[in-house]
Amino acid sequence: MQLLLDTSVPIDALRMRRGRRQWLAELVRAGHTLATSALNLAEVYAGMRPEEEAQTKAFLNALECREITASAAEMAGKLKRECAEKGRTLTLADTMIAAVALQQGCPLATDNRKDFPMPQLKLYKLPE
Repeated sequence: MQLLLDTSVPIDALRMRRGRRQWLAELVRAGHTLATSALNLAEVYAGMRPEEEAQTKAFLNALECREITASAAEMAGKLKRECAEKGRTLTLADTMIAAVALQQGCPLATDNRKDFPMPQLKLYKLPE
């Protein structure tokens, strides 16, 4: 199975929090593919501390990177609009990530489940 990682998951793994590094290693050993989107990469790099650069690059290079295509951008805009019509304000970044996961047909691993209320999106249960 392919799993799309939201920004919080790589950050936790890089900073050795919540056992995320071990959990991701177990997923890989079990044959799962770990991916993230180009947008998530930008978010991780934006929050990176200077002394973390080498480790961050090595970790992120081990993930498959899913591009944000024109069709994903279209889907993201529609998801954002649909949620707004229901009175729910979402960030464009979160709807872009959701669209990438939906187009890839894979679940999204995120700590921010409330930011992804789309019923068609599968959210992967993270270990506590």
